[in-house]
Amino acid sequence: MATATITTSHYKLFPSPRNQHRVVFEHEVFVPHPYAIIDLPSLNLKGRYSLFAAHRMVDARNGQLVTFELEVDVATFNAKFKPD
Repeated sequence: MATATITTSHYKLFPSPRNQHRVVFEHEVFVPHPYAIIDLPSLNLKGRYSLFAAHRMVDARNGQLVTFELEVDVATFNAKFKPD
């Protein structure tokens, strides 16, 4: 069964089937690499997180949106994630 899309004021989102939490959390990072592998469990984040394929409406750019429950996880993600 197809997962429904989520439309916000900035993005059209397609949830990853591997998400444990299908929630758009408050803190987010747009990754402009739609095919990059983002292995969130390996980053040992402190809070909950979710990953979406994303279409950013302001500039029609495709990528991925990672959302985090805790702001500290944004810094961890930015420090550890390197697109392939």
